[in-house]
Amino acid sequence: MKKITNKIRIAYGCGDAACNIVYGMVNTLLTLFYTDYVGISPITIGMVMLISRIFDGSSDLIMGIVVERTKSKWGKARPWLLWMMVPYGIAAILLFTVPHTSEFIQGIYIFVTYNLLTTVIYTAINVPYGALSALMTRDSYQQDLLSIFRMIISPFGRIISVTFTMPIVKLFGNDQAAWIKTMGLWVVIAMALLLFCFLKCEETITTEQKKTVEKIPVLTHLKALVKNKYFWCVLVLWTVQVTHMTIIGTSLPYYCKYIFHNDSWMYSVLYFAETIVIILGAMVCPMFIKKWGKRNITLAGAVVAIAAQVCLMLNPNNFYYMFAITLIRSAGVAQLNATVFGMLGDVVEYSYWKNGFRQESMIFGGASLGFKVGSGIASAVITSLMTASGYISSQGANVVQPGSAISMIADIYKWGPVIIWVVAAIMLVIYKLDREMPQIAEELANREK
Repeated sequence: MKKITNKIRIAYGCGDAACNIVYGMVNTLLTLFYTDYVGISPITIGMVMLISRIFDGSSDLIMGIVVERTKSKWGKARPWLLWMMVPYGIAAILLFTVPHTSEFIQGIYIFVTYNLLTTVIYTAINVPYGALSALMTRDSYQQDLLSIFRMIISPFGRIISVTFTMPIVKLFGNDQAAWIKTMGLWVVIAMALLLFCFLKCEETITTEQKKTVEKIPVLTHLKALVKNKYFWCVLVLWTVQVTHMTIIGTSLPYYCKYIFHNDSWMYSVLYFAETIVIILGAMVCPMFIKKWGKRNITLAGAVVAIAAQVCLMLNPNNFYYMFAITLIRSAGVAQLNATVFGMLGDVVEYSYWKNGFRQESMIFGGASLGFKVGSGIASAVITSLMTASGYISSQGANVVQPGSAISMIADIYKWGPVIIWVVAAIMLVIYKLDREMPQIAEELANREK
């Protein structure tokens, strides 16, 4: 088995950083751009995103099947990073080139470009990228390290785009053209990172069973996936992770703009602080994993996140208090960010042990369905609640929002994370694969001898 060096781990993490540069914008500032720079109503945006996620969810499973049957000199997952990186960059820029016409035409344009990016191209990168770690090594701890490096490095993608977008947009003129120019900068960086990941991360799993995997019917793959109880646990956990990012990323810029009355640096500071703490938390995870296991430290992190968010209710209108709460909450959130992909790697080995065939792409593709649907539902719920509360799309002008809209923005930011982290805690109580993995690994080794 080829040794996985830190350089390879860094390269693997750069792949997710590239995804986060673009997808971080989609899950955070894109809604603000549509409402306050293009003038589209929140409910239109929410419906487009929700309907798109229905298509998006099915595309992940389809892509999982496609990857399982891909044959190239680079393997079955790795080549998709190379093939899709340029289309990914072009589609990302198209998101921001919304024409100035009727809202109906704008809604169609958003639907087409949003699905081109998320349903087609992002799926064709993210599903094989997720499966790549399980094709680089079968060692559970090495997969944990790949997951941790991924979650240490990937937030830098969001730091690059989300944290610095608003200051740069204002520097470029604070209009739609400024957003397009800013996105162009991020796209160049994203493509360079994807290329680096492709060049350094090689597929090394070459068991005889893997060579015959294409002979297994698709229906057999799907039945095995549906009956895998730990797959469903981790799917929900990955959904919680992305839903948290969507709630915070989408509601926080509105919170800063209309409650703190600052739409320039406060959002950047809070988002940057959360991201940095998540990175630092992921860095210290390996020592905790060895001592207590992935499940236990992640459950402890969920409890910390819930407690911190509840404490926010005591003084939600004080920026400095919110900053302190953000640091504490992020320390809890960091645990799931660091462990969720290692858990998925264990699910792959569990499935192989239970069913007798490997299905890396199917498992990662199916789990990413939760990732996509979670962010879509979260975006739809947020925009629907904002519309119901009377939010006014301003088209870049300063308007006075009704008190009901401001109260709704505050409630979304305060209560949303509490609800989803309670769900995460319940799933982690059910998840017991950590204690089963040593026996599973031993039995697989003996079976293959």
